[in-house]
Amino acid sequence: MSGLMDYWQRWRRSRSQALANPAFACLWDEAPAGEYVSLDCEMSCLDPRQAEILSIAAIRIKGSRIIVSEHLKLLVKPAGQIDPASIAVHGLRHQDVQEGMAIEEALSALLHFIGPRPLVGYYLEFDLAVLNRLLKPMLGVALPNASIEVSGLFYDQMVTAHRPDVDLSLSHILQTLNLPDLPRHDPLNDALLAAMVFLKLRRQPVV
Repeated sequence: MSGLMDYWQRWRRSRSQALANPAFACLWDEAPAGEYVSLDCEMSCLDPRQAEILSIAAIRIKGSRIIVSEHLKLLVKPAGQIDPASIAVHGLRHQDVQEGMAIEEALSALLHFIGPRPLVGYYLEFDLAVLNRLLKPMLGVALPNASIEVSGLFYDQMVTAHRPDVDLSLSHILQTLNLPDLPRHDPLNDALLAAMVFLKLRRQPVV
């Protein structure tokens, strides 16, 4: 056991030394048992190579509970323009985000909120692609946090040889799991929906 602990400490030190900012070394701490963070972001466009973050929401999950009182919701001021096609989705116009935070400040707040906890989300890959692109100049590395895709969990429980095609739309997932729906493309609502799906799938497998 002591050998494993020594290895972990050496590995954590090596990763911390690779950080451009050692203030975020806590990302490599051991995650609190049974804790996760459900995450959602709204973006300026649908191209992860160019998208800027307009809003971020994150909610902590502890055991079988969603701790709504422990949430983060941030508005971010982009440097560039917002794609009109994206405005039609999330409703955030240029004038709506002018009082938002600088992206560096928002990312710092997010990192301190999530710490080393695994991340949960619906189509989380897109959000992480944008976040990691923006974080690498700030951290020197990508986020080390484990990620859990709730549509993947749903697929794994639903797919069979006789049912190879699974509807992964959020509406279908919520209906199948008998979960309430909320207005979409509000990042806090979307993070809450992903957290509900995650806990329902863990607690009660779909049959």
